[in-house]
Amino acid sequence: MDGLLIDSEILWHKAEIEIFGSLGVPLDENSTRATKGMFVGEVVDFWFVQYPWSGPTTSDVSAQLLQRVGDLVEEEGVLMPGALRALDLTSERGPLGLASSTPQALIYRCLDNFGLRDRFNVVHSAEFEPYGKPHPGVFITTADLMDVSPLECLVFEDSAAGLLAAKAARMRCVAVPALGERLLPSFAIADLVLPSLEELTTGWLDEEFGR
Repeated sequence: MDGLLIDSEILWHKAEIEIFGSLGVPLDENSTRATKGMFVGEVVDFWFVQYPWSGPTTSDVSAQLLQRVGDLVEEEGVLMPGALRALDLTSERGPLGLASSTPQALIYRCLDNFGLRDRFNVVHSAEFEPYGKPHPGVFITTADLMDVSPLECLVFEDSAAGLLAAKAARMRCVAVPALGERLLPSFAIADLVLPSLEELTTGWLDEEFGR
């Protein structure tokens, strides 16, 4: 969801810099990339270990981050280019599931803001899994909830951790990495790498789903 359907990675960065900065953690946009794909609790723990703060607990800070990100999505959030078209094209070829590291309540808040919740047959958060991405659990569970074999699934991902999780689940994967991450070696294992969802073609989808 974040960074693939919704242009919310920048909003996560904004919320983290704002909230962690108020606690004395010296973050900038580049440093927030170090925790991309982690659970929000893992992000908070990561920075607390390096820059321990007094005052709010790590649980309190996690809640503040989730609230702030939700507020920012509602105030400033926009869909990624090609997102609606990609949903249309893929939904014509099978059921859609959304598998995200974002907590379920915030997933629903974001989807509802754009009227997208009903576009998905299944919405599943990695908060209900023992491990987050790059562990494949969130994708395997989502496929199981849709009653679809992992071998018949096509994942769309913007993060290296998500791509690794998808391939570990034995799923095909289209990677749509952020501009500054496209040359990362890990994206070489994707079945297709696109600069934007706008570049997704019906021909490629027909070939993949015709296997």
